[in-house]
Amino acid sequence: MHKTIVAVALFASLFLPAHAAPITDEWANVKAPAAPELKSVTVDPKTTALLMLDFMPANCGKNERCLATLPAMKKLLERARAAKMPVVYTVIANTTAADVLKDVAPLADEPSVRSGPDKFVNTDLEKILKDKGITTVITVGTAANGAVLFTAAAAAFRGMNVVVPVDGMSAINPYSELSTVFTFTAAPQVSVKSTLTKSDMIKF
Repeated sequence: MHKTIVAVALFASLFLPAHAAPITDEWANVKAPAAPELKSVTVDPKTTALLMLDFMPANCGKNERCLATLPAMKKLLERARAAKMPVVYTVIANTTAADVLKDVAPLADEPSVRSGPDKFVNTDLEKILKDKGITTVITVGTAANGAVLFTAAAAAFRGMNVVVPVDGMSAINPYSELSTVFTFTAAPQVSVKSTLTKSDMIKF
């Protein structure tokens, strides 16, 4: 019996995986993966929508990382409008589209929805996109680990392709942006529908 127990213990030590420590115990030793390759992408403006997520004074207006994205996002917005691409805005609680930062403010005929991080929840966003025949969304805004991540993931779960310009997503710190980018490369269902790029690498 003793020999049998020893043999089982030896087998377990050789072939069974070691019990991993909780990630909080390993935190300091975890190395970030290499930055993903950004890819050029060409989209059809007739079936693509630009989602401008939560460019509001209360969050973006008080965040230097978000403010730094505005020049590139203004150019992307101008290009999208010139190509007659649908543009949809989202806003946060207790605000309206009239509160969007003026550099990237909506035009009168551009729709907006108000919700939490997932802008499909309790809004007409899905209907707006379906009615326009949208199959691809470009998601930009803040927070990267909030509205951008959850709205893009929700779009992917609905079968849409998702384009994420990394120069158009921001958070309150770089690590939140890094973790969001990694999620787009690795999350089930989301990663296969997502393309990471920069705004000047999007062609239409």
